Amino acid sequence: MFREPTMTPAQSIHIDLDGAWPKDATEAYADCRSWGPRLRYSATARGIEEFYEFVRPKMAKYTLFGSGDYHHLSALWLRQFEEPVTIVSFDNHPDWDIRPPRWCCGTWINRALELPHVRKAVIWGCGNFELNFPGHLFVNRRALRNQQLEVWPWTERLKPSGRKRWPGMTREDWQEKFSAFAQRLAGERLYVTVDLDCLSSDESATNWEQGLFTVEDILWALDELRAQASLAGGDLCGAYSVPTFERFKQRIESTIDHPRLDPVNPAEAAARNGRALRMIWSALTAAPGVAVI
Repeated sequence: MFREPTMTPAQSIHIDLDGAWPKDATEAYADCRSWGPRLRYSATARGIEEFYEFVRPKMAKYTLFGSGDYHHLSALWLRQFEEPVTIVSFDNHPDWDIRPPRWCCGTWINRALELPHVRKAVIWGCGNFELNFPGHLFVNRRALRNQQLEVWPWTERLKPSGRKRWPGMTREDWQEKFSAFAQRLAGERLYVTVDLDCLSSDESATNWEQGLFTVEDILWALDELRAQASLAGGDLCGAYSVPTFERFKQRIESTIDHPRLDPVNPAEAAARNGRALRMIWSALTAAPGVAVI
């Protein structure tokens, strides 16, 4: 059993691992940059548990943290909840790979589903190779069979075989499908995680391949979720940062897995990500019934 953490008075916190966001982006701030190289892309089981003990007293309902290379830490933020929750993830990657490393940004959904209070994980906005052959061979099939795992990818990003395998969506029908999904969540408690790589490259700058959502799409989807269910908590990650690693193994794995992207202009990246942060964070953390302008 995981112990309930001591909650800070703040409802949101910036866990700064890599300088990806301004320090004052949320109501509380925790400087964890010394941990960043140790945890980036992948981490050892010992490293994860040591970081958890360090960060546990600082945890809050909503967490802002760094690059999508740290998305596996969402499985730690989820430990603070005790009542059943359903994860809704907006991400260009499903993060469901069953291969090692066990603690990795591409495997974290499996770690989250191991928590006794996590009912299900549903990923919206995938458009990456993991859903095509041979990537789909490494999905958590038990979770799929048990209906603990569901994915809604962009059909146009799939090969013909992938379109037969997965329920998909298009720009024309995704809102209709998402509304029907939200209605099925009526009365549930949700944990919503947003990785900025779910957005198009016009909307954000990240360390990964990017999806097709706009910021306005995410705002609309959050409104749909709040109209049907309650948010237990959530997080936002995915802003670009320069990679640094503690271990040689991390560096090699990350280099193999990451796409080759064009050089990032820091000022342009900050502007795009800043706009996304201001709008999405406000909508994610808004109190029920509070309009987000």
